[in-house]
Amino acid sequence: MPRNTPFTAIDVGTTKICTLVADLDETGDIEIIGVGITPAQGLRKGIVVSVEETIESIRASVEKAQRSSGHRISSAHVGVAGSHISSLNNRSIVTIARHDRLISQEDVARALESARTVSIPANREVIHVIPRGYILDGQEGVRNPVGMHGFRLDVETHIITGATTSIQNLTKCVQGAGIEINDLVLEPVASSEAVLEPAEKEMGVVLADIGGGTTDVAIFMDGGICHTAVLPVGGNHLSNDIAIGLRTSFGAAEELKTRYGYAIASVVDGVDNIQVASFGTDGNRTVPQRHLCEIIQARVEEILNMTLDEIKRSGYQNRLPAGLVLTGGVANLRGIDALARDVLQMPVRIGTPKLMRGLVDAIHNPAYATSIGLLIWGLKHGEIEKRPRKKGGGIMDVFKRFTFWIRELIPQ
Repeated sequence: MPRNTPFTAIDVGTTKICTLVADLDETGDIEIIGVGITPAQGLRKGIVVSVEETIESIRASVEKAQRSSGHRISSAHVGVAGSHISSLNNRSIVTIARHDRLISQEDVARALESARTVSIPANREVIHVIPRGYILDGQEGVRNPVGMHGFRLDVETHIITGATTSIQNLTKCVQGAGIEINDLVLEPVASSEAVLEPAEKEMGVVLADIGGGTTDVAIFMDGGICHTAVLPVGGNHLSNDIAIGLRTSFGAAEELKTRYGYAIASVVDGVDNIQVASFGTDGNRTVPQRHLCEIIQARVEEILNMTLDEIKRSGYQNRLPAGLVLTGGVANLRGIDALARDVLQMPVRIGTPKLMRGLVDAIHNPAYATSIGLLIWGLKHGEIEKRPRKKGGGIMDVFKRFTFWIRELIPQ
């Protein structure tokens, strides 16, 4: 049964948990009405390593989103990532036996279900079966065969699988926080909904979502996804390199990266110095900013070269005229797009999530591409009732939120 809006997305990342609550405005567009962002605990490289800490992090994020939206959250679309993710392409065929030979939605569902029956190890399970395109009686390039006539329907699919234990642990944590999962969505697939243009997907484009613990890579061609991979390196590795290289704490390294970091060390004035907090009683030390940027550049180049290797491994290297779109928290690093153009020798742009209405000031940032993409995915592919709110309902919405806040403040 379709659900009434509002609807919810939870991005369970290595460094942060982001919960978004959205509704549909009068025109049917997504309006964000609740935001809950908390630091992530209990995750490493996108994988749960402590169930208790992860549950508490998710619960804290959900509670913040509930307070800001005035709605109690019971279910959500949840992002999944981690180095355990793998993918393959598969084709399936079904015949149309009815007398009229008219393709129905049930025939498409049969074709997709047939594609799901691939041979995978017992310790893995299918997360997505995404149609890339249909072939009807040998005619390629069919986008939606429903309503067309034909004898045989082929479907090209991209199948994404994950380790069963990792998926079960994530599911346990979300449910442990009191949230039912509407759907698990691979994070680069979700991010693509927020930052890629249809023309880019049609021509051929790479999405690299560089988060705290992983770099998620997805390649699109002819309007569909054709390759995905998760690389076990991300923004935390930059901070760790800085902490070791400058002999400072991880937190101080994060601040230095954000404040003074630049992806190309040669453009930084060699005479500029920065203050670095030392361990022990040594106090602050003066370090050339260029030295900080040299540490950052070395790791960013490694991430970009790993991305390039994955593009070569996919076989699509020379078929991506739209180039690379960088998103995720590390995409905020100054100069990273110029360095990526130099390393990959292709067009590069920073992918900022599409503008939405509502509480967007805090999340109009590449770091929240996955979170916003999960909302879009839920609206397009989930069981969300696409019914906008009636005009004039604003006062009632405010009253509902006010009463919810009051209930939250009164001890039970």
